[in-house]
Amino acid sequence: MHYRRLGHSGLKVSEISLGAWITFGAQIDESTAISLIKEAFDQGINFFDNADMYANGQAEMVMGKAIADMTREELVISSKVFWPTFKGPNGRGLSRKHITESIHASLKRLGTDYLDMYFCHRYDPDSPMEEVVRTMTDLVHQGKILYWGTSEWEASQVMQAYGVAREYGLIPPSMEQPQYNLFHRKRVEDTLMPVCRELGLGLTTFSPLYYGVLSGKYNAGIPKGSRASLEDYGWIRDRITPERIEIVKQLSEVAQDLDITPAQLAIAWILRRKEVSTVITGATRLEQLDENLGASTAYEKLTELDIDRIFACLGNYQE
Repeated sequence: MHYRRLGHSGLKVSEISLGAWITFGAQIDESTAISLIKEAFDQGINFFDNADMYANGQAEMVMGKAIADMTREELVISSKVFWPTFKGPNGRGLSRKHITESIHASLKRLGTDYLDMYFCHRYDPDSPMEEVVRTMTDLVHQGKILYWGTSEWEASQVMQAYGVAREYGLIPPSMEQPQYNLFHRKRVEDTLMPVCRELGLGLTTFSPLYYGVLSGKYNAGIPKGSRASLEDYGWIRDRITPERIEIVKQLSEVAQDLDITPAQLAIAWILRRKEVSTVITGATRLEQLDENLGASTAYEKLTELDIDRIFACLGNYQE
């Protein structure tokens, strides 16, 4: 496993990490999730991503059980705040009240005294930026979080937060977590990456396989038991279009020539960007975890010619 700095900070994170979105506390049972976390750590993953709203808090509780007997100092644990987690008008957003109550609830569910990273899960137009930045700064000073950042914010919003921090002597964000993959890349590459380079922020990207589509498992239809076959995941089925499947079939040929899987090709393509501190992956089985981890070796195989072939498969398609 290779480790990269979180932007210009001193924190080192595994270039491939494991996230709890969709799977922990929902699609897979507790024992499987715990086994995945422990195996991931044994194979070098030190960053485990979570959020207070994943499976209505169950994802944090499962992760808390998994790390209970692990050495906390060796782990990098994150969570996020924004989406509704409490009843009433103050049960969502980035007000000082909601952030403060949410961090306490997340720490309790995870069974830890602090988070290494804490993300503002979306931008909140109803909360003044100074209030958000000052609250995050207070949490750092209280020792409840070590670094804070944003997720799915626009570049201009990230710059505003950074500017407010510098103006008032507060702690600026250290990272941004966007969706980034072969299909969804324009906004990240055109706007976020330049800002992150300028400000020294790290990118902790998610959905490297575009909800599993880039893995190639839907090339011949939707397999029984796959996530897209489940009743609650119609939004994934909507993304499995003929145009995207044709592209994935072409990408699969490139992967075959390199003796790697389509999933490894998709993750390796992201790892080639130095702005990316870590690629957050998901897994429901140990075999998937092993396959994703193989992307580190796959990345080392990629040549400029291979990158050109990948872009040729994509053509003019990008989101």
